[in-house]
Amino acid sequence: MSEAGQVEARSLAAFRQAFAGDPVSVAVAPGRMNIVGEHTDYNQGFALPAAIDRHVGVALRLREDGKVEIHSDRYPDPVALDGLPEHRPGTWADYALGVASQLAAHGPIQRGFDATIVSEIPVGSGLSSSGALEVAVAVALLRAFGIELPPLEVAQLCQRAENQFVGARTGIMDQFTALSARAGYALLLDCRSLTASQVSMLPPRFTWLLADTRVHHQLASSSYNERRAQCDAAAKALGASSLRDLTEPDLDRLADPILLRRARHVVTEDARVLEAAEALRKWDERRLGAILFASHSSLRDDFEVSCAELDRLVDVAASKPSVLGARMMGGGFGGCVLVLLESDRVTEVEHDLAQAYAKTFPQPLAFYRVRSVDGVMPSRG
Repeated sequence: MSEAGQVEARSLAAFRQAFAGDPVSVAVAPGRMNIVGEHTDYNQGFALPAAIDRHVGVALRLREDGKVEIHSDRYPDPVALDGLPEHRPGTWADYALGVASQLAAHGPIQRGFDATIVSEIPVGSGLSSSGALEVAVAVALLRAFGIELPPLEVAQLCQRAENQFVGARTGIMDQFTALSARAGYALLLDCRSLTASQVSMLPPRFTWLLADTRVHHQLASSSYNERRAQCDAAAKALGASSLRDLTEPDLDRLADPILLRRARHVVTEDARVLEAAEALRKWDERRLGAILFASHSSLRDDFEVSCAELDRLVDVAASKPSVLGARMMGGGFGGCVLVLLESDRVTEVEHDLAQAYAKTFPQPLAFYRVRSVDGVMPSRG
């Protein structure tokens, strides 16, 4: 049974245990890794994500009344409400409720539901557990009501839930990837046109390894929104609609040194995404690895969203001959380092990273060897 099939089976079992009956729909959505293109999606730039073999499953049954009850294998207490809230309640179920509220606001959802959530995506690790959950809830609800929407519309709906209901000003990369990715490929995503092309991944002699610091500093959520505001301010100061429209020479006109650094990261990261896609197409792993290291340096120095744990892992990875590239991944201030390395050296590199990390930090590392998988609604065209 596939990884997604196993999560679907767990979702069914969890629903039957919680509600003593069968669901009417089940949806399973993957998390994602982002090869390069961090903090570019909300700047209408480029990103190069791939869905990974870690999933969230949602099993769901409609109710005759308007009540909502949601259970999760991650939290001991269910969330039970008399109806969908207009504003965020501040519980672990906010992402799911935000998606349902968006669907209700646009007409399709006019009844309550019971749901169970199971997840194998670690929370706070930069693997888009929230995006996968949003997509799984949206697809499960749409299937329950017999409604079909194009993947892009579903992604936009989920993004609105996160932006407007949860209050995180994220871009569309995570939701788009969970819906539209294909196994064996990365997505070269244009976050302005909202179009994507498939780029074949490297051959099996190379492995993508995620080293999870298992820390998530409190700066993350507030600083994410702050960085977005700084990017908007930098674009406005230069008379551009977004940083996507600028080149490095344009940035010389920025007087504010903080805005200059933020803008420089985004502009150079967009260029790195396009270069990385070309390196993938040519299976030029050395060039791709160098791009990963450059991305980390930019995120550390210009965007200032790294932390000591992430920097330590990248430094150790860079000292290993079998490692081609490494960088922090996700919003920042914790989470995972993405490592590209030779497949026959994975165990050795895991051991060396874990030993070096343990000398400085108390919490043990977690490792995930990942491969690219299909999204929920992949296009085969």
